[in-house]
Amino acid sequence: MTDTAASFSDRPAPSFTGGRPPRSRSGWRIVRGAWKLLVAVKDLLALVLLLLFFGLLFAALNARPGAKALGEGALLLDLDGSIVEQPEEPAAFAALSGQPVAGQFRLRDVVRAIDLARTDARVKVIVLDLDRFGGAYPAALGEIADALIRVRQSGKPVLAFATAYTDGAYRLAAAASEVWVDPMGGTLFGGPGGTQLYYKGLIDKLGVNAHVYRVGRYKSFVEPYTRTDQSPDARAASEALYGTLLAQWREGVARARPKAQVAQFLAAPQQAVLATQGDVAKANLNAGLVDKLGSRGAFEQRVGQLAGVEAGKPIGSFRTIRYDRYIAANPLPTGGDAIGVLTVAGEIVDGEAGPGTAAGDTIAAAMLKGLATKNLKALVVRVDSPGGSALASERIRLAVLEAKKRGLPVVVSMGGLAASGGYWVSTAGDAIFAEPGTITGSIGIFGLLPTFENALAKIGVTSDGVRTTPLTGQPDVTGGTTPVLDAILQAGIENGYRQFIGRVATARRMTPQRVDAIGQGRVWDGGTARQLGLVDNFGTLQDAIADAARRARLDPAKVHAEYLEKEPGWAAKLAESFAQRDDGDDGMAPAGDAFARIAADRRTLVARALGDVARLTRGGSIQARCLECGGLGPSATSNADARLLDLLMARLGL
Repeated sequence: MTDTAASFSDRPAPSFTGGRPPRSRSGWRIVRGAWKLLVAVKDLLALVLLLLFFGLLFAALNARPGAKALGEGALLLDLDGSIVEQPEEPAAFAALSGQPVAGQFRLRDVVRAIDLARTDARVKVIVLDLDRFGGAYPAALGEIADALIRVRQSGKPVLAFATAYTDGAYRLAAAASEVWVDPMGGTLFGGPGGTQLYYKGLIDKLGVNAHVYRVGRYKSFVEPYTRTDQSPDARAASEALYGTLLAQWREGVARARPKAQVAQFLAAPQQAVLATQGDVAKANLNAGLVDKLGSRGAFEQRVGQLAGVEAGKPIGSFRTIRYDRYIAANPLPTGGDAIGVLTVAGEIVDGEAGPGTAAGDTIAAAMLKGLATKNLKALVVRVDSPGGSALASERIRLAVLEAKKRGLPVVVSMGGLAASGGYWVSTAGDAIFAEPGTITGSIGIFGLLPTFENALAKIGVTSDGVRTTPLTGQPDVTGGTTPVLDAILQAGIENGYRQFIGRVATARRMTPQRVDAIGQGRVWDGGTARQLGLVDNFGTLQDAIADAARRARLDPAKVHAEYLEKEPGWAAKLAESFAQRDDGDDGMAPAGDAFARIAADRRTLVARALGDVARLTRGGSIQARCLECGGLGPSATSNADARLLDLLMARLGL
């Protein structure tokens, strides 16, 4: 450094005949430092302004339901999605990106809105837009239909419209005082059941070995990976279940709409359609299934006659009270003693997860936090789940037992579905409420472990190594399992089944032999389950809350439900607000025709197949899960399966 400095100092200073002399190094450093400071200040201000903007936007959207009076008009139940026990949180900013967001409506909120509207003078009529209804479990459909009938019996009109009703949509529409269908549409009924995909042939061609460990003659969840068709036992159980559910559907429709001749449309629909030369809508009218044939515009004008119209609005507009604003304007009551309600909704999984998935750690934490921070007098466990991880099910059950240790009565309320792991959790209750259409039972467990030694051999890959014990390197997904491991895993499954049987026997005051006889993985409807002693009473969530209050020696009229659920984050609330429709849209959004629904069904089938493959690859844990329940609920595929399809299509550029 010294020599270099000297050589520079010995040189003559350069002369400048024009222009500006160069700044010194220290000067450049000052300029660069000042510039960096200005950039940092600019970035900080931009960040602050951005946060302020989104904060104000969120505050405005969050306050949106109460920004103006509800006014008078039609309570519009635009059910463009499925009805579930606990909606999933919408993906943050998914609505902002323009991606379609599948709607999910909370069952208890829909029922509450309908019951409130019955005596609310501002609500002149309830309107059901069922064109894009995503379905619900039979028990949920029955509960909503009963609420609609109460409104109709009070003298307040209920109007329903669809281009073509699904079975579930018509279960609701039958409760309306006026049922409309588009003359270019029409309704045919399919009944419960349908096609299940089986992958045994594909698995064999790929060389994948699906190692199955199970207990339960009717535990059919693993059959798609081990068979090419349905086993006789699984078929017999499904036929009994689906037959009962279909009979309940027919009884519900007949009770709500005695003049509807549904028998012909179920047994020989072609005769009714051919009699009108292919005019399905006219055939519906002739059979008393609908009251009016009319376009969406004609239906909206009819609603306008009942709800009123505003000057300056387009033809077909009517005074509208939006469902989301109506719910927000009528919050849940908070007076009286608190009855805790713990929701177990969705697939039961290990670890943590958001709403709509019954994660063992998340639900247990909510239970324990509620016991510590809420002055609970009793507990209701609301179960709406096909089951899942046995470990997570036990985690939830143990957390519920903490309430019992503190002297709290525990009542279980089964929603549309409480099978397998869902019933495992239910064994913690002092009493179990269900609906006749509740799907429950499936007492049995299984384990599924795929290995790929044959698949690798097809491409010339083999495996070898040194094993010091019979379990070294096991389970080996590249080399296969050993008889020792197979024996241990099967013994573990059998032990888990004995635990399941024992818990049910203790809770239901039965012998293990009796539970085993009605268990074996078989799925039951709620009515049969009550006859078998798996359920105590028929009733809704509100009935279970009232029973829990009485068990705590409280007046059911002087208690309120304290829901032990995690509140959605601000990002989820923001995305949900953006997903809601503009309040200025006083009308009904059009939907696609029957062919659009068929296309959606094909997409659902592909998504379900992708989900089945994903479950095969991650199915290593002990599972208590129901297969027959999959086609009976809100949709034939889960949102997770749909996201898998979206990801695949994005990767393929479709």
